[in-house]
Amino acid sequence: MPQARVEFLDTPIDVLTMEETIAAAVSAMRSRRKLTHVAINVAKLVKMRTDPQLCADVSEADIVGIDGMGIVWGARLLGIAVPERVSGIDLMMGLLSECAKHGLKPYLLGARTEVLEAAAAAAVRANPGLVIAGMHHGYFRPGEAAEIVAKINRSKADCLFIGMPTPHKERFLAANKAVLCPPFVMGVGGSFDVLSGKVSRAPHWAQQLGMEWLFRTLQEPRRLFWRYAETNARFLMLLTKELLVSMGHSLVRR
Repeated sequence: MPQARVEFLDTPIDVLTMEETIAAAVSAMRSRRKLTHVAINVAKLVKMRTDPQLCADVSEADIVGIDGMGIVWGARLLGIAVPERVSGIDLMMGLLSECAKHGLKPYLLGARTEVLEAAAAAAVRANPGLVIAGMHHGYFRPGEAAEIVAKINRSKADCLFIGMPTPHKERFLAANKAVLCPPFVMGVGGSFDVLSGKVSRAPHWAQQLGMEWLFRTLQEPRRLFWRYAETNARFLMLLTKELLVSMGHSLVRR
């Protein structure tokens, strides 16, 4: 895997393309070499600054993928050459396709049982030949984690997709990565909801403009409006401060 880790607003990110990320994941699966992936967006970056455990869990991942146009644009403003956004759901879909091609088996963990079953069925329809190693809903108690890990390991899965909210998926991955047998593990957030058809994804133009958060807010305004308003405002403050510091350093050097 190319050496691509840099710091952005005191947060680690890996500057990789979608193609490079998929290649690294498939290589890990085929060689049985462990590789963990977490995705970062504006909301998670902001939350990491007040949640030391989440910050540690994200930082310990082998790949911190850039899932969010706000991160892409902010990093570019600070001179970090980010080639493209690598969204979690697009990465998952690409890897499901690769699994079908190479006879690799994914395990799905997260969401409610009916959503998970619909997502698995949709994945198989979209990728003829894909074999799902197994699945388990995401509504389990902490004391049940060891039993679920054992179930995942018995499935002999080649990769594990964890569809749980932040910080639960990051904590599960970090706490269990030493004992999980699937060589490639990644968090996919609410991707199972989208894959199953339960939730509609933003149109392509909204994704390109970094407006997916607004599309989601319009779907669930009461739950998401103030959350996005607060995190976006805090992110803009952090970015503005860093830009001013960077400009000050440039003036001093002159």
